[in-house]
Amino acid sequence: MSQDTKLRAVCLAGPSDAGKTSLVEELVERLATDGRVATVKSIHHDIEIDTPGSDTHRHRTAGAETVVGITPTLTFDITTRGKRDPPEPDGDALFESDDPEGRALASTLERLARRGYDTVLVEGFAESPLPTILVGTRAPAAVGGPIVGRGEDPIEDLVETIRSLDGLEGVTDDRSSDDPDD
Repeated sequence: MSQDTKLRAVCLAGPSDAGKTSLVEELVERLATDGRVATVKSIHHDIEIDTPGSDTHRHRTAGAETVVGITPTLTFDITTRGKRDPPEPDGDALFESDDPEGRALASTLERLARRGYDTVLVEGFAESPLPTILVGTRAPAAVGGPIVGRGEDPIEDLVETIRSLDGLEGVTDDRSSDDPDD
């Protein structure tokens, strides 16, 4: 993403088993030819993503707010501040929200923009003000953002719609670091 290009983000909203994840997979494959793509998934229940007893788990349970694991092929970070206690935005918020879930999403999008991502596909977070693709039988009134497509639209039409979205205001791409995932 160039300095004058802003992060594009779109939500995919719909009921469970409507095909959101399959659509995300198809969109990522096509959009990745344009630049860096990230995904955000709303999970409505707590899960343990870090193996109890592992070193990273021990670091986190000892009190580290963020733990970064680096393997030969993957880097991952686990941050203790989820939907219940999201961090405040570092700068201007991408969108205002009184809801902790909305603040968590805004903070995450801000962080991804600073890391130089071009596009973020957000699965869930239907009440956010982001442009939204409806998947399945979700009622248009149940989403917070403008509807820009539907899951049954041809995939190339959805890709072009996402490519044409205006970038989010309030975030800047910070390429001052050599590592894009700082």
